[in-house]
Amino acid sequence: MSRRQLQVRSHAWPLKEPFVIARSVRSEAAVVIVEITDGAAVGRGEAGGIAYRGETPASMTAQIESVRAQIEARCAREDLRTLLPAGGARHAVDAALWDLEAKQSGLPVWRLAGAAHWRPVDSAVTIGIRPPAACEQAARERAAFPWIKLKVDRDNPVEAVAAVRRGAPQARLIVDANQAWTIAELRRHARGLRPYRVDLLEQPLPADADAGLTPEDADGIALCADESLSTVEDLPRLAGRYRYVNIKLDKVGGLSAGLELAAAAKAQGFELMVGCMLGGSVSVAPAIVLAQQCAVCDLDAPWLQSADWPEAIVFRQGHMHLPVPALWG
Repeated sequence: MSRRQLQVRSHAWPLKEPFVIARSVRSEAAVVIVEITDGAAVGRGEAGGIAYRGETPASMTAQIESVRAQIEARCAREDLRTLLPAGGARHAVDAALWDLEAKQSGLPVWRLAGAAHWRPVDSAVTIGIRPPAACEQAARERAAFPWIKLKVDRDNPVEAVAAVRRGAPQARLIVDANQAWTIAELRRHARGLRPYRVDLLEQPLPADADAGLTPEDADGIALCADESLSTVEDLPRLAGRYRYVNIKLDKVGGLSAGLELAAAAKAQGFELMVGCMLGGSVSVAPAIVLAQQCAVCDLDAPWLQSADWPEAIVFRQGHMHLPVPALWG
């Protein structure tokens, strides 16, 4: 039996506009791309990694190269848990192995993963931080989308949310502070947000400062953990603080681990959201498998780009089509 061949490369997708959140500004989506060739079949994976934890295409490439011998010697997906830590590198390799298995078996990934169904999903579209008037205009342009996600920081978040609600009166709304607030600010802002029908408030406090968080602090708005959640081991300490958990395959280390985390989170009473880091259609395609069981979906990263893969996922007014076989899975 021949050895697999591994190829790893970096790529930068240009964004349509600077992506501004509470901790950073990005003008491109820098990713690592993995291709694993076995005979005539090629499996593909892509990951943006967790920038706020120091992951870069270079660091992810180094991690993958450190286990090249095991990957080319036909390690299984299950082996990745001991070969690579949770993070973007493992996500890219895991995705490539899922894709490779689908192509070799003739079965789509969703069936291999045991998903109950396979259908398009509605994804939130993200509006980055900008002045309130620009928030309203951006929301007006996206008013037909079923979900809008607004990035905010410490400066006038309620005013920004009010502007989005004026622009998109019917859209369901996620407000994401990316750890920017204090507990006192959360309580104050939550009271101000109540008239604007916010469905979900994502990670208002720093991940290392949410020990005293309670649902009452958000004045009835559902709270979602993002940066506070990485792996299954984090779930017990989040119980009683958050109603939702945002599962990102770049954080947890791929679809295999993401499915396990989803099952554990549901068993512990959490509701599920699936999210993504910046990256192209291949980076989010595995998350659509997970999205089949999630109440909230935020996989719009490729739509924020001005270029994407051939056969890219179609994203039209928030309705996210399924990836075609030529792309992934």
